[in-house]
Amino acid sequence: MVCTSGRIIRPEWLDLQTPEDATASLNDLVKINRVLGGHEVLRKTMAGVAHPGESFTLLDVGAASGDMGACIREIYPAAVVTSFDYKADHLATAADPRVCGDAFQMPFGPRSFDFVHCSLFLHHFQDAGVVDLLRTFAAVARRAVVITDLERHPLAYYFLPLTKWIFGWDRITLHDGPISVEAAFHANELESLAKAAGLAEVRVYRHRPAFRLALVARIAIET
Repeated sequence: MVCTSGRIIRPEWLDLQTPEDATASLNDLVKINRVLGGHEVLRKTMAGVAHPGESFTLLDVGAASGDMGACIREIYPAAVVTSFDYKADHLATAADPRVCGDAFQMPFGPRSFDFVHCSLFLHHFQDAGVVDLLRTFAAVARRAVVITDLERHPLAYYFLPLTKWIFGWDRITLHDGPISVEAAFHANELESLAKAAGLAEVRVYRHRPAFRLALVARIAIET
């Protein structure tokens, strides 16, 4: 059965598409976040690290169309959310400020943002790459690293193909969705990778029925 052993990482079609061909699948990702729990998981996670009405800066890594950043602005109108992605065309509909670049070589200095966040991003990388990224995130953050990603589970693997007739998923979404789930994490795996990256006060929360994991690692700044 799928998803019962370790992570399996295979190429996804979305990364290879022209801007025109990618639009429908990017819209599907927004729908998945809005309807299937991604936004709700983010709201619950941010509520544990920031108070309502609080002003802070947040770097949204792998932001794509910026829907998760928009969700944060909705809850925290005083927050400044910077969308960061390696493909400029993915950022076309994201709100400013927007920065295009490589997450492994971030153009930001230490402690540049209160929070560093990414959603549905880490599962694209092998374990060593995940550790490198988390270490970089921790260097850029002042207060916490906040991760939301998929939980590897058979029900999540089969969900998109089985609901095509309801939601009308794009062909790229139907190809990439199960691949993403196979590449995703169990809670203990994500926690172990965060600890290998040197993150402290790591907590990983499992959210059902969304089949999402949320990781929060608070930054202990030496004085």
